Amino acid sequence: MRVRLVLGLALLSTGALAGAFGYGAANLVPTFNVVPLDMRLSFHAQLMQMNGITMQGAMGMSALSALALAAMTRGASRWLAGGAGLLAVVSFLVTRFGNVPINGRIKQWAATSAPADHAEILARWEAFNYARTGAAFAAFALLLRFSGWGRWVDSQTCGGAAAVDQVGPELDSA
Repeated sequence: MRVRLVLGLALLSTGALAGAFGYGAANLVPTFNVVPLDMRLSFHAQLMQMNGITMQGAMGMSALSALALAAMTRGASRWLAGGAGLLAVVSFLVTRFGNVPINGRIKQWAATSAPADHAEILARWEAFNYARTGAAFAAFALLLRFSGWGRWVDSQTCGGAAAVDQVGPELDSA
């Protein structure tokens, strides 16, 4: 029962993290690139201020819950959950040491003006953003596999449980 609860928390937090980063990568970044620079800087600075607590919370909960799953399971399940936890940590580290310092610069630029090399710096922010988004999506995919989602799809598309591999925990017995 505990494994199911922790898995639910891991899927919820990691799915929210991947979804939030995915929305940003698919919608916010392209919008940032077509609005006037001063509008982008003002909006970006405010958005990052609002995102600080929620995104850090989602990254922390994703990492902790996935790593807790790794500690609670064995075999392939442990590797899937551990990998998901490490990828959530990667998304945090990329954010903390890649995006956050640039966010601080953007905040200063919004109050003053952007330097001549601002396009390069903003492109670097976007590269970090895509890296953390990829890490979050990969973590979520590993947790989906952990949960048996791949087995359910296989049984639905391959004509039954006989064609299904046995990766993932036996959640009913946990």
